[in-house]
Amino acid sequence: MWRLERSPAEGRSKGSTPDMRALISVYDKSGILDFATGLRELDVTILATDGTYEFLTENGIDVEPVSSVTDYPEILGGRVKTLHPAIFGAILCDRSSQEHNAALAEHEIEPIDLVVVNLYPFVDVVSRGGVGRDEAIEFIDIGGAALIRAAAKNHRDVTPVVDPEDYEDVLAELYRYRANKDKTRRRLAAKAFAHTSAYDAYVTSFFSNEDEERFPPAFTVPLYKIQDLRYGENLHQRAALYADTPRSKELRQPSTVATALQLHGKALSFNNLLDCDAAWSMVTDFSAPAAAVVKHTNPTGIAAGKDLKEAYLRAFAGDPQAAYGGIVGVNRTMDEATAEEIVRMYFEAVVAPDFTDAAVQVLSRKKAIRLLSVRADGEGPLQDVSWIEYHNLDFKRIDGGFLIQSRNAASDLSMNMQVVSKRQPTLEELTDLHFAWRAVKHVKSNGIVLAKKLALVGVGAGQMSRVNAVDLAVRMAGDRSHGSVLASDAYFPFPDGVERAVEAGVTAIIQPGGSIRDKDAIEAADRGAVAMIFTGLRHFKH
Repeated sequence: MWRLERSPAEGRSKGSTPDMRALISVYDKSGILDFATGLRELDVTILATDGTYEFLTENGIDVEPVSSVTDYPEILGGRVKTLHPAIFGAILCDRSSQEHNAALAEHEIEPIDLVVVNLYPFVDVVSRGGVGRDEAIEFIDIGGAALIRAAAKNHRDVTPVVDPEDYEDVLAELYRYRANKDKTRRRLAAKAFAHTSAYDAYVTSFFSNEDEERFPPAFTVPLYKIQDLRYGENLHQRAALYADTPRSKELRQPSTVATALQLHGKALSFNNLLDCDAAWSMVTDFSAPAAAVVKHTNPTGIAAGKDLKEAYLRAFAGDPQAAYGGIVGVNRTMDEATAEEIVRMYFEAVVAPDFTDAAVQVLSRKKAIRLLSVRADGEGPLQDVSWIEYHNLDFKRIDGGFLIQSRNAASDLSMNMQVVSKRQPTLEELTDLHFAWRAVKHVKSNGIVLAKKLALVGVGAGQMSRVNAVDLAVRMAGDRSHGSVLASDAYFPFPDGVERAVEAGVTAIIQPGGSIRDKDAIEAADRGAVAMIFTGLRHFKH
């Protein structure tokens, strides 16, 4: 708990603000005792709603109940307690308006100068699971949100405070200036409106989820700033990192790159974060120990292994030259043996669910390398945010708007897989085809991957022509293309891509199918005795 240090000379008489009144109504009580104590030392009169009143008075703080002003008790189980002209008139009065001041005088209403409110924990309650609709509705805060908005609207005269993190700064200004600065009140007003806007967005999401309306007429996504970044994709661009998960002291944050804990190294850049997220997305698509090496959001290698060390070594072998300066992602706790291999090469960052102490010590030999732990943070139960609609959606910016789609979570072939060639794939080929299909989902279109023994040996990414993508993958693989399998993120529009793969020694191909020339592609596979599978599912990644 923080405490403001003051000299003995700064007694109540010297520091008092005798005409100031504050309204406090908080569900989250953290920091409120020290804050209220500081207000009383300044002779600020404190009004409080029932729950807050009981908490403060039990702790020896002189507080007046809101009902002493409204002359009306809380009713409807607390649904109505501050919705009264004596409260909202006191907050919304424009002190520069003679008409407003006269109205307050006529109705014997004293102004309120400071409004300290935080809301019922709607997100926390719903995210814990097993909460019925009626219970969730009781945690939709009406009066609190109205108080915040009223104070924020009249911020020229009233200080709105919604975050316990601001208590110290607000109180420090009151001790020094006997009032809060205009700049402070404007900042807190913007924060207050953002707070209620986010709250309303979650409530909206709850009802949209109930109605199964995936794409409602209006869409609001609350974002929470994590940190400023040194620059964006290029030096002349400004940038910051935001998380899309609501902050909560009660619940752990889910495992995401946005909220990951950096254990070592230089500050993460905009491009580092993009590549870390790509690497994390790749490795978490596999259940076996897996590793990926990423450059510019594309894999230079992805591999699975019996353990993490083997998976990393095989992923690195995908393209050792291109791997230099890339990002390493793994889906198991980083261990010392794997760290000893990684530290042999220069990488920008390593992202993992967690790191052993020994692994951190080894990797820290490289002063600049960033170590990103994506373990869920906090002490409470893991937050289930699946009910928040935008967590299951993918957003892409275009000039003047956004494209919104469901996430590409499809990987299972069992419902759509169809062998269309004369030759059936062997069990070994089929295993590699499943692996390759999961991997190609993470390659920019037009995308082609070659895989052998659960490791990528060739990647052709982001090409305008599919046959060029095949050529790139084959060139990267070299002799390793012999006996490999190929996955294509979309159909072959012409047989030439299949013919190049056959020439390179590819023995099996997996692709969506759906081209008007599918028959030509199948015939090309049959001429080369290559097994071919159609999935009926496309994996474009623009």
